[in-house]
Amino acid sequence: MNITILGAGAWGTALAISAARHGAAQVTLWARDPAQAAKLASTRENRRYLPGIPFPDSLLVASGEPLPAADLVVVGTPMAGLRGWLSALAERQVPVAWLCKGFERPQAGGSAVGLMGHEIAAEVAPGLVTGVLSGPSFAQEVARGQPTALVAASRHATMREALVTAFHSPSLRVYANDDVVGVEVGGAVKNVLAIATGFCDGLDLGLNARAALITRGLAEMTRLGVALGAQAETFMGLSGLGDLVLTATGDLSRNRQVGRLLAQGRTLAQAVESLGHVAEGVYSAQTVVQRARALGVDMPISEAVVALLDGALRPEQAVAALMGRDPKHEGL
Repeated sequence: MNITILGAGAWGTALAISAARHGAAQVTLWARDPAQAAKLASTRENRRYLPGIPFPDSLLVASGEPLPAADLVVVGTPMAGLRGWLSALAERQVPVAWLCKGFERPQAGGSAVGLMGHEIAAEVAPGLVTGVLSGPSFAQEVARGQPTALVAASRHATMREALVTAFHSPSLRVYANDDVVGVEVGGAVKNVLAIATGFCDGLDLGLNARAALITRGLAEMTRLGVALGAQAETFMGLSGLGDLVLTATGDLSRNRQVGRLLAQGRTLAQAVESLGHVAEGVYSAQTVVQRARALGVDMPISEAVVALLDGALRPEQAVAALMGRDPKHEGL
């Protein structure tokens, strides 16, 4: 199997390293910038995102056109780049999976709400066999070969099988799942909730508060997913609870760091700039809430995150608003 991974950021590079180390396929890491590709090829590591982790000898690096021939293409760009890649690949009829997590911002002249990856694919490349690889995973740990478990989601059994074949290894377990909606909702909403837990930790509200945020955040995630057609049990799996716990508590989480920095008095621009990486929760929070509102789904934690990011609430006001909500029966 020949695999091309489009995007030489942290996660795309980490997955390319893991797959090439596994040796089940020929892996090509494609970088948009020819200068970046040349540097990756000469140094045999991604010094910007994954310094000190060498590329396996078999990992190829490419740039420019045409794209390398492949049996499987994996898009490793942020969500903002997915539409363009799916449009470009529509005529090639090669199976395409993506790694990005989030909701796309509404398009001018298009849908009034942000779309998930599989919805974008249905708009611009309905004939493609597509899927998503998601789950609790920090790029550095995957690149180092530390134990990780992911989920390969697709409506197509051939895509699920291809992703398992390509990436399952002694250090990376890949489980198959046909609930694409649930997997994508989990990947999108957990980033927003991680910002909330970052606020919580930055304000030193305590472990009780963090546990409450994660638990009630999982309920929010599940409500939205079920309203969009997902299976409720998906959110108790890797792409739901697993990814939420990792992103909300792990020090490598960019979204959690944004929340911590804002709680410490940084502006949103300062917080994002200091990361040096994309924090998808910042860009998808508004679209998550818009989607929930359109469906009549109550998501008070996500609403509070949007208000904090927009500057409409200060952190202490958001806490007071959440704690001051009327009592209710626990459940979804």
